[in-house]
Amino acid sequence: MVARSETFRGGLEDVRAFCAVVDLGTVTAAAASLQETKGSVSRRISRLEQALGARLMARTSRAVSPTAEGLAFYAKAQASLTLLDEAAETARDARTVPAGHLRITTSIDFGIEVMPEIVASFREAYPQITVEMLNTDARLDLAANRIDLALRLGGAEETGYRALVLATLAVGFYAAPRYLLRRPAPTDLAGLRDHDLILARERFGTGGLALTDGQGRTEPLAVTPAIRVSDFATAHRLTLAGAGIGHLPSLVAARAVAAGQIVRVLSPWATRGAHLRAVTLAGRELPARVQVFREHVRGALTTCDESPARPIICATNTGN
Repeated sequence: MVARSETFRGGLEDVRAFCAVVDLGTVTAAAASLQETKGSVSRRISRLEQALGARLMARTSRAVSPTAEGLAFYAKAQASLTLLDEAAETARDARTVPAGHLRITTSIDFGIEVMPEIVASFREAYPQITVEMLNTDARLDLAANRIDLALRLGGAEETGYRALVLATLAVGFYAAPRYLLRRPAPTDLAGLRDHDLILARERFGTGGLALTDGQGRTEPLAVTPAIRVSDFATAHRLTLAGAGIGHLPSLVAARAVAAGQIVRVLSPWATRGAHLRAVTLAGRELPARVQVFREHVRGALTTCDESPARPIICATNTGN
């Protein structure tokens, strides 16, 4: 039974040849349509009959005609071939036509603070693509969760997946005006020690920050945060509330800066080097919907600008 099923699956073109003979009435016409020889088409039909264990064609010296079993097989085989051709066309279109459903995942902070504007502008450009966002700090497996693309900030490479660096982010210092009314902004890095610092991620801890001014100068700074949180979204909200000076990615802070809710302090000092990666399944060509979304995100991250004219994006494009 298993051997017969395997032989039948391997004979898809044999099924097509049989259906072509029934459709066109003769082996000669079917051979011309399939661009094969009459002998090749005849062998295909014989091979199919052997695989099925049934006589599909009644043969005479002048003509061939389908048997009752052949007609029954033809009815279902032709319908199946039509569905198969439609499925193949859909698969081919997926590589070239941006349409369908896009399932993406990213961290909670990035998903809340950065992605809404990007997804909104993407939907304006590609209304034929529906989007499903999974915002979680858990690293979901793409294959197991049927995810098309993951946006990962930092972290190790994931085995079995393809990762494209979209941007290198700067993490700077920000404070709300209400906080700065109570406690004037520090004028140098050492002055940070006299302020309530809000740090996200345990890895920053008390071990200090490595800060750079973007011009080649690097300074280590040992700090003890007044508030430590698990994610940048919470650090951002605490900064907005005036709880202290937040250490935030420019992407996360951009909208609030543009709205005047927080301001950058100690610019241009920041920690740098956290890579934002677009992670996709490796070993296959990406569907068009994934390609255009990835390029849309990369295009949105090509500038670093906190001005009101460009309130959404603040990152540095790194290319491939």
